[in-house]
Amino acid sequence: MNIAIVGGTGKEGQGMAARWAKAGHRVHIGSRDAERARGAADQLSTKSGAPITGGDNAWAVAQADVVVLSVPYAAHAETLRGLAPALEGKILVDITVPLVPPAVTRVSLPPGQSAAIEAQKSLGEGVKVVAALHHVSASHLAELDHTLDCDVLACSDHKDALEVVLGLIGDLGARAFHAGALANAVALESLTPVLLHLGRKYKRSGIGVRFTGL
Repeated sequence: MNIAIVGGTGKEGQGMAARWAKAGHRVHIGSRDAERARGAADQLSTKSGAPITGGDNAWAVAQADVVVLSVPYAAHAETLRGLAPALEGKILVDITVPLVPPAVTRVSLPPGQSAAIEAQKSLGEGVKVVAALHHVSASHLAELDHTLDCDVLACSDHKDALEVVLGLIGDLGARAFHAGALANAVALESLTPVLLHLGRKYKRSGIGVRFTGL
């Protein structure tokens, strides 16, 4: 599958890119700086042993069937506005968490309740938005031989798109679960500040979640 990662030069995006490429997907890294994306793609190609390409965000989206949005919340709305025409007909995996630095350990609901809900409203039903991958450690993703000891929840109002994304999460090496309608993205995004708080409080990195009985 062709996967674009918008904001793919960040730690989270690079980890996902390398793992998906290693799993056999065609991965395209996007950035506002095309040269930076190409440089990161070359390094990740070597790391994963599989070809990864890079370019600006619009170029990356044009190559893909599935687009992962991996940008800070402060850039969320502007990025979506710029890419809206290119995203039409595609699956958008929104991993954005509406953090408000420096208070990143506190839940901060945005005006539209969640970043993913805002994305779906902004883009319309021609784009199938899936909220997912909010709770996977970037450092763990980057270690390609590291087993991801965590579960991933994904939610969407588009069942077919959600099934595709659950499969892609499995290809990253994590257990993935259907977490219901896109309205539930409020809970998924709000859990990240809690995990950040736990990391600071107990001096641990890479904290994830596990669900029992499933």
